[in-house]
Amino acid sequence: MASLIETLLDDIAEDTAMSEDRRELLHDLLAGVVAVAESDADTKDLRVAVRAVNELLEAFNLFEKFSARSKMTIFGSARTKIDSPLYEMTRELARAMAERGWIIISGAGPGIMEASARGAGRANTLGVNIQLPFEQNANAYIDTAANLVTMKYFFTRKVALTRPSNAFVVLPGGLGTMDELFEVLTLLDTGKTTPAPVILLDTPDGMFWKQWMTFIDEGIVKNHYVATDNMFLVRLATSISDTVDEIELFYSNYRDFAVDGERGLMSLRRAPTPSQLDALRAAVPMFDEGDGYQRENEQTLSFGFDGRNYSNLRLVINEVNRWSD
Repeated sequence: MASLIETLLDDIAEDTAMSEDRRELLHDLLAGVVAVAESDADTKDLRVAVRAVNELLEAFNLFEKFSARSKMTIFGSARTKIDSPLYEMTRELARAMAERGWIIISGAGPGIMEASARGAGRANTLGVNIQLPFEQNANAYIDTAANLVTMKYFFTRKVALTRPSNAFVVLPGGLGTMDELFEVLTLLDTGKTTPAPVILLDTPDGMFWKQWMTFIDEGIVKNHYVATDNMFLVRLATSISDTVDEIELFYSNYRDFAVDGERGLMSLRRAPTPSQLDALRAAVPMFDEGDGYQRENEQTLSFGFDGRNYSNLRLVINEVNRWSD
């Protein structure tokens, strides 16, 4: 079988440019298919695997067309009515971010999802719909021919809604919204995705996120069910301007983060001065281990990082973004 896989990859390479890394990944994928074919896996399980892979590939192909643009995912209730202040806030936010060049990703259904598509417009909206027993059709404001994927499984849908995004805004909602929010927070807390702003948006008199934060602070943080003494991963906002400002501030100097061995590497727009490094050491001493904070080059800051404390990376991001002033 190994020789057949290599022959197939050789045939593909004759018609399609293929790097060594890409070839290795395709080899692993094909080897996995062969291993499943040779196993006694239940046919129902095979259907799940095939459908899941196809759904993810379809989503990745859609997002690839917009790879050069920043993307923001909006979560919220499908039950939010058109006359709700939350609906109008969502529409205004999506429009404001689309005007700044961002692509808006949503679940493609009604309520908050519809409001985001209305605000951003067809050219700036990507929809990730879900098949439900009672059927959730895509809303009328999404280009269903070019900018929509429809999925059977919630787990593949959540990958599609979270993986390509550079920012997340969450409005009040039910179990589905909570599932999506906690998925994002888990990914950020465990380093399964790069740091990104998460804004919990409500009306000025709304209590939804204030009550949610009480539960997080009193029930989770204070009982030490997370490895931090604060929920640094989220910000509360009650206006469009505050939400936009929070997202733009997050990327005002910070660009990206990666781990190399026992060092964290943070890409920046502007490198720190010696005095700024000293201020960073004083503000966030937990990462000043080993060689401590170092300026690697004009756009890279490095520091000690053991693969934990992803939540507290937000403290470093806050500090480096002060250098953009």
